[in-house]
Amino acid sequence: MRFSLISAVGVLLPLQCSARWLGIPTVPFEVSNATGSFCLKNLKAIVVDTKYQNAVNTEGETLIPPTLRSFASTFSEDLASTLSLKVPVVIGGAAEKNTIFLTIGNSSAYLDAAGRPTSEGYSIDVTSQGIVLTGASPLGAWWATRTILQQGVLDDGMQLSLGSASDAPGWGIRGTFLDAGRHYYPTEFLIEMCSYLSFFKQNTFHVHLSDSPSLNPNLTMEEKLDFYSAFRPNSPDPAVAGLNHRPNESYYQEDFELLQQKCASRGVTIIPEIEAPGHALVINQWKPELALSTDFTLLNISYPETIPTMETIWSTFIPWFHSKTVHLGADEYTAAVSEYNDYVNTMHEYIGTKFNKNVRIWGTFPPNDYANETNVNTNVTVQHWEFFEANPYWDFIKNGYSVLNSDDQFYVVGKWSGSYPQKLNVTRIFHGSPDGGPTAPYIFDRTNATNNPPKDSPYVLGQLPALWNDFGPNSTCVIEAYWALRYGLPGLGDKQWGGDLFMDEYYDILEPLIAAIPGQNLDRKIPSKSSTILSYDFSSSHGNTILDKSGNGYNGKIIGDCSVKDSILTLKPGCSVSTPLTSKGRNYTLSFSVNPTTSTPSTLFSGSASTLRTGNGTPSQVLFITGGSPYVLNYTLPLQTWTDVKIVSINNATYFVISPSGSNRTETVNEFTATIGDYSNSFVWGNPMSIEAPIASIGGDTFEGMIKDVVLVDGADEKYAGYVAPLVIGVAPYT
Repeated sequence: MRFSLISAVGVLLPLQCSARWLGIPTVPFEVSNATGSFCLKNLKAIVVDTKYQNAVNTEGETLIPPTLRSFASTFSEDLASTLSLKVPVVIGGAAEKNTIFLTIGNSSAYLDAAGRPTSEGYSIDVTSQGIVLTGASPLGAWWATRTILQQGVLDDGMQLSLGSASDAPGWGIRGTFLDAGRHYYPTEFLIEMCSYLSFFKQNTFHVHLSDSPSLNPNLTMEEKLDFYSAFRPNSPDPAVAGLNHRPNESYYQEDFELLQQKCASRGVTIIPEIEAPGHALVINQWKPELALSTDFTLLNISYPETIPTMETIWSTFIPWFHSKTVHLGADEYTAAVSEYNDYVNTMHEYIGTKFNKNVRIWGTFPPNDYANETNVNTNVTVQHWEFFEANPYWDFIKNGYSVLNSDDQFYVVGKWSGSYPQKLNVTRIFHGSPDGGPTAPYIFDRTNATNNPPKDSPYVLGQLPALWNDFGPNSTCVIEAYWALRYGLPGLGDKQWGGDLFMDEYYDILEPLIAAIPGQNLDRKIPSKSSTILSYDFSSSHGNTILDKSGNGYNGKIIGDCSVKDSILTLKPGCSVSTPLTSKGRNYTLSFSVNPTTSTPSTLFSGSASTLRTGNGTPSQVLFITGGSPYVLNYTLPLQTWTDVKIVSINNATYFVISPSGSNRTETVNEFTATIGDYSNSFVWGNPMSIEAPIASIGGDTFEGMIKDVVLVDGADEKYAGYVAPLVIGVAPYT
């Protein structure tokens, strides 16, 4: 197992002698005495052991575990998309030449950090004849396939050294947390995030489903009832009618089913969280009588209808959830400790007895030995996040609680925070232990080792970093959540597993691996033969087809009564040009010339994640809409005049660059920014926005005018990075 290895062993790539394979996570690997290698290009089939083709892993958190045969099918698809290898799946009783044989072995051969058998372990044997992947369960075999994919990516010839690997995770819970209560994320985005996690052998996606930004207690009751909050699950059940008041930013049962099935197909379990009795504004807006008189965001647990209401909510939605554990939230409750403990224990009993599920809470109140006071049941698992709430080792582990590490050393807040970073700290991942070594799930305190349990403590469940949207839905767009985690989460995955990757190694292999992850395109890249992705000069067309001059063949199609003449596209209400593309991720330049003929607010460009408009409603200022929020410029396009425009995305900012068409005048640079608020009256102005290029459609709805020279380029001139607006922090009234 990994924990007996010395971290300073060789770190060379697969064909060279090494005691490990370099990957994320690293894999212990012993080169055989026989020289040579096996080339993945020689694969003829994936053979699934007949005896275990329908086996499933019953030891994990999911209640919908895929079969070994199902995992093999997904692996086959991944070989095609990642390595361009077409390898069919067949059923057989033994390994054959030039195949990968998937089978199941004895789980007792694979131990975690506490010395317990784990169903996620696996072995790999590479011979000149082929490869055998043996999992402690189908999930273990799945993690073995991730190793094969990574090694194929990291060797140009797809050559694997002859030898063997035996690997197992040190901890059972590995992945991340995302606050979807304060910011809505489409189901498709969450599914892509599961693909990202899975590639690095992370098995848990904790999704926070209800919350609100901090509420100013001085607001009127009318303002409190109108304040932003969300309960994302949406059911037609009359028992919860009115609880969800954002139907367009919801997860209906079919959405959540699709999410869980897709994630489970890649070994990732969704852990749902419904937050109460704290952070319960959305529940109190639904039923104000449940609120504590001194804080409208807290439930009054002693009110007779409070716990029955929460039981109704859980009984409505818990049949949706295919995990063995659900999360009660139970964070930052500032009222009576005894009532809080009674609430948690009552819900634990109710959910456990009626639905046979385990419950988890955020570490809020440590146990005590006060007379006549009941502590939270030790069967409730605790997710530690902050030492000012409780000490995870001395307060919880020492008292028999199992603890999941979400310490705020890896607490991230989208866009801005007065105290927390906006992305994972990679240096802390690789040097975050008290002795300067790498972090690990058992390291809660990076400066004081006495607050950390032993590495082999059976009470440490694992580790999840947390990405919170403390300042609400307009602080970030959807894809910025990915960028907050992109550079650090894989490295943390190495440490969550128990790997020994060094930081310089990490940076050497990170980008090639990210580019190869199957089942996602979170970078929102577009294949292109050159830096010019799309070019419509409208100089020629065939019927309704607009020819793409980039060489990529991304031809457009005229829809409706548009016309092209003299290299100019004339748009009328209801007509547009559709493209085969959807959106382009950060670092791009979308240029065009536009001549609006009316002041009617309308759409210029639209895509899967954003829309560029000449106004919205009555105002005529240019704006982007993304994630349901508008980002408005103090600029209006002039009528009956050609204006050259460049939408420039560079790093984490997006600009609207204008100049009169054909002139040599200096460009005017406008930045799309977000204004975010804290406690409803303290604001931060000038936050940059990283907005995807909307490139699915040109024109549409009511736009009238002319457009020419539409060009999308991968990359942006570095000079625009210097235009980022300064942050301004101040106070303004609630609106």
